[in-house]
Amino acid sequence: MNNLKKARRAKGLTQVEVAKIIGLSQSSYSDWERGTTKIDNISLARLSELFEASTDYLLGKEDSPVQGAIKIPVLGSIPAGIPVEAVEDILDWEEIPASWATGGREYFGLKVKGDSMYPKYLEGDTVILRKQDSCDSGDDCVVMVNGYDATLKQVFLREDGCIEIRPLNPSYPPTTYTPDDIAKLPVSIAGVVVELRRKIK
Repeated sequence: MNNLKKARRAKGLTQVEVAKIIGLSQSSYSDWERGTTKIDNISLARLSELFEASTDYLLGKEDSPVQGAIKIPVLGSIPAGIPVEAVEDILDWEEIPASWATGGREYFGLKVKGDSMYPKYLEGDTVILRKQDSCDSGDDCVVMVNGYDATLKQVFLREDGCIEIRPLNPSYPPTTYTPDDIAKLPVSIAGVVVELRRKIK
């Protein structure tokens, strides 16, 4: 027996309200509470954030909802045109402080590929990103350019409306997109790096 109903009632939410926040039908969410269908990992992580309870508590594996951390998915890639929350290429899970998620903030992890951001980021590193579609000039961001996977680059916002995405490795050239490019390709920000995690072994 899972603890979804307890957690939902503790937050003062109805099934309809939770279903709307998660983005599914009330009947589908009801099936989760009854335990007749399995909850996918991404939705489980979002419910954990919403209810401020651990995933193990929600699944009925532990008795206390108290949590100091929440789990976020680490993605291998983010294909252009697909929302982050819909990506199924989950390689791992990382924990972040539960306090980070207050105010509805969302996070995800991404495995670094290649050496375009060397020496700051190495291939195989995990970057933790806050999901947002804007950034400050000079931020390290995941940028979506239509037709390609998301790319990790330093982003500079120009006064003329252009966006420059710049690798840290001088072997790779920067790319500048005009306002017309940004609208037509399109070019967008998927998240801003807030933490780097590197495993030594």
